[in-house]
Amino acid sequence: MSPKPGVRGAVARLDAVLVESGDNGARVYAENQRSTCEELGIEYRLHVLPAGAGFDDIAGRVLLLNHDEAVSAIMVHMPLPEGIDPYRVQRLIDPDKDVEGVNPANIGNIVYGHSSLAPCTALAAVKMIESTDITLRGKRAVVVGASNVVGKPIAVLLMRQDATVVSCNVWTEGLAELCRSADVLVAAAGSAGLITAAMVKPGAVVIDVGVNRVPGPDGRLKTVGDVAFDEVREIAGWLSPVPGGVGPMTIAMLLLNVAEAALGAGSDA
Repeated sequence: MSPKPGVRGAVARLDAVLVESGDNGARVYAENQRSTCEELGIEYRLHVLPAGAGFDDIAGRVLLLNHDEAVSAIMVHMPLPEGIDPYRVQRLIDPDKDVEGVNPANIGNIVYGHSSLAPCTALAAVKMIESTDITLRGKRAVVVGASNVVGKPIAVLLMRQDATVVSCNVWTEGLAELCRSADVLVAAAGSAGLITAAMVKPGAVVIDVGVNRVPGPDGRLKTVGDVAFDEVREIAGWLSPVPGGVGPMTIAMLLLNVAEAALGAGSDA
């Protein structure tokens, strides 16, 4: 029998739910997760549902995992089949096992400072900012993009460190001026090349969360961020690349959340 969560020696186990689809990306991601978990001594179980799975099938599997005491962490791979609202599924995940931090209860707890199980991408961005040793108290942080599991949680996490946070989007009037005023600039709008050198304060910390697929010079699709990397790197003090920046860090934060969930630490931060 596995030790109970919250005690020394607790077994970390991540159960992931995946619905088969024509896109092989989620399956590749799941297998990479499995390999990484094995390297770290985390037990990993993948629950694969057929392509025709409906809401009741997915919800039923999540609820079974919620009540399985051997399961310490749960995540649901995206995308879900067309017509299934991810919110309806994510809200069913036990908040104490919700290692992606997507249950609305956990997002609310982040605002009140009662949970460490923050959305992984948001947590990754903030950890990268912290790694620069910048003192966030009193600094201006501009977050471009306000999605529920990335932009908004990043803004809240920065507020909790006493940064002065401005949340904006691609339609914000005076966006360039706002960005140029930022000591910390987070680009999470999903708009390729949105942030140019003219929009960046010299020496600023710039975190690029954007993931966009655009045609390259050879006509093949390539992945780029929201920041015009080559020009901004000449201005910024710190700049995260895409790919290879927030993405790998997000996986690391997911596994950190898995460990915290196994130890029962998610509600004690």
